[in-house]
Amino acid sequence: MKFVRFIMKNAALASVPKHIEHFSKFSPSPLSMKQFLDFGSINACEKTSFVFLRQELPVRLSNIMKEINLLPDRLLTTPSVQMVQSWYIQSLMEILDFLDKNPDDYKVLGEFVDALVTIRNRHNDVVPTMAQGIIEYKEAFAQDLVTNQNIQYFLDRFYLSRISIRMLINQHTLIFDGSANPVHPNTIGSIDPHCQVGDVVQDAFHSAKMLCDQYYLRSPDLILQEMRASNYISMVYVPSHLYHMLFELFKNAMRATIETHENSNNLPPIQVMVSLGGEDMSIKVSDKGGGVPFRRIENLFSYMYSTAPAPQIGEYTRPPLAGFGYGLPISRLYAKYFQGDLQLYSMEGHGTDAVIYLKALSTDSIERLPVYNTTALKNYKVSQEADDWCIPSKEPLDLRNYKVAK
Repeated sequence: MKFVRFIMKNAALASVPKHIEHFSKFSPSPLSMKQFLDFGSINACEKTSFVFLRQELPVRLSNIMKEINLLPDRLLTTPSVQMVQSWYIQSLMEILDFLDKNPDDYKVLGEFVDALVTIRNRHNDVVPTMAQGIIEYKEAFAQDLVTNQNIQYFLDRFYLSRISIRMLINQHTLIFDGSANPVHPNTIGSIDPHCQVGDVVQDAFHSAKMLCDQYYLRSPDLILQEMRASNYISMVYVPSHLYHMLFELFKNAMRATIETHENSNNLPPIQVMVSLGGEDMSIKVSDKGGGVPFRRIENLFSYMYSTAPAPQIGEYTRPPLAGFGYGLPISRLYAKYFQGDLQLYSMEGHGTDAVIYLKALSTDSIERLPVYNTTALKNYKVSQEADDWCIPSKEPLDLRNYKVAK
């Protein structure tokens, strides 16, 4: 019997490239926050969600799996990246098992929820495992600008795809697992129709403060200001996504503040301003942590760069105050996922303003999803070309030695 299962599993594995090729020909179907909300609260139908997800999840998985194969061989063959790739293959196979199953069978629907929970748990460590793969690659091979650009392009798309897949899985499992969310009873899946932004700011700040106190035995205070006629600003959003962004910004701000003012008895507070307009919901986190040079701003969003020593997986029992250098780039992806953004404005010698931009309207908050096509393919074939701008010399030209031709 074991031998039969082994043969069947090998046959299924052999068919994976064919399935990836098939599903990657379809573009993912982006949903708006309003669609997520309306479906979960008004006409939630487990059968409808099942039929949609068993088609949409293979499409999203296959689109990004095509791009994994475009990575440089030296990165693709690292043990960590191989591990991530095996997780994606296994998850795709498990979802494909439901393609020919009857959506009217309640047993099938229950099995599908269980399968999604298994898949979500399997992918819990995708980010640190892929980060470890990058470290393995950087330690073994010399770096070049073009390859690093290609890896940056891929990881932005890969992690954004992962956020979207987890969003779909979380919505289905939270709505149809048969029990309400006891921690957040008013949420629709992972979405809060009345997300109190100030509350999330406070939660994220206090979590970062506890961590900061553990490392430095002190931490800066918070000054929060909400710009609106009413007392509190609320919006339709995923509180966990907003918390993730703010927690990372607070960690960075606290670390910079303490290290800049290490000889001072008084730490300048971190100031947060929340503003809700007709189109945008903006959150500005300001610190007086000394800032960073302008030329290094883009490095802070690079997966190939970190200002802190890289931790090994399993090294920490609690989240480090700094580590893989993925906090800012992935936080920006959470903002971009629903058509927002995260920008840094720094004044070296003073401090940094980080601004999260989100869509104020749930109809405008539409998933931003990577699609595998010829345009994406071209981005992996970028080559180093001569710059069409003069590159300044390290030494100024000595005009006294400059002779005019006669």
